[in-house]
Amino acid sequence: MKRVVSISIGSSTRNKTAEVEILGEKFIIERIGTDGDLKKAIELIKELDGKVDAFGMGGIDLYLSAGNKRYIIKDALPLKNAAKITPIVDGSGLKNTLERKVIKYIQKKGIVDLKGKKVLMTSVMDRFGMAQAFYEEGARLIIGDLMFALNIPIPLHSLKVVYFLSFIIVPIVVRLPFEMIYPTGDKQLKIDSKKYERFYKEADIIAGDFLFIKKYMPERLDGKIIVTNTVTQEDVEMIKERGVELLITTTPNINGRSFGTNVMEGVLVAIAGKKQEEMTPQDYDELLDKIGFEPRIEYLQK
Repeated sequence: MKRVVSISIGSSTRNKTAEVEILGEKFIIERIGTDGDLKKAIELIKELDGKVDAFGMGGIDLYLSAGNKRYIIKDALPLKNAAKITPIVDGSGLKNTLERKVIKYIQKKGIVDLKGKKVLMTSVMDRFGMAQAFYEEGARLIIGDLMFALNIPIPLHSLKVVYFLSFIIVPIVVRLPFEMIYPTGDKQLKIDSKKYERFYKEADIIAGDFLFIKKYMPERLDGKIIVTNTVTQEDVEMIKERGVELLITTTPNINGRSFGTNVMEGVLVAIAGKKQEEMTPQDYDELLDKIGFEPRIEYLQK
């Protein structure tokens, strides 16, 4: 039996353990939150290093991209370096493969006709593959990178503008304390429902990291579609109560939980028996096709 553990600097209230069989092999998948404590996360990785098959790095990305260049997030580097034996991944390998495929899938299967739909993307720099797929399918983007990550109340609408700005912004952002750009620990439980309400209301679809979506989620989201990743059963109940019509998660439902892309990338790396840096987009694509991963599609108001 293989074991994949996501060490997250997020809230421990979102912890979960599940058992699943993939390609005939049993996996224990576990998420351990440290409530924003980076030191504790590093200690846990050191303690489990060599004893598990893959680590997921949760609540923090290792890289941000500007064009084809990747910049390491300063606060994430000690987490990566703590794993000397076991492969450690942050989900970036899947964001450009699985998430792009999911957007194409929902259009092809007629689940959502994306042409002309307004999509609020909380962060394109974090999920360029997803954003590009929405654009290719004819959706109109409301890009929230400045709002959600930097607290600058200016939406963008062009991927070219984001691409240009990324060369200026990303080298600066990766040097900031991570808690300044993303909710960690107890901050993951707080919601400012009024701040960017009008952008949620304007959109047909709200897409991106769930904790970013939750950060400014209005009290009512009647008829909206959410496309995201990690959701707990409590998250699902919350968005159902707020009127969300359709939930699509890019990772499958495992025992009532959609785990993060970092966890699912850890599973693929464990199956392949490779280090993350040895994995190619083709490796991910082939494994995803072989496993037959399908997104979670859940109509919440029926």
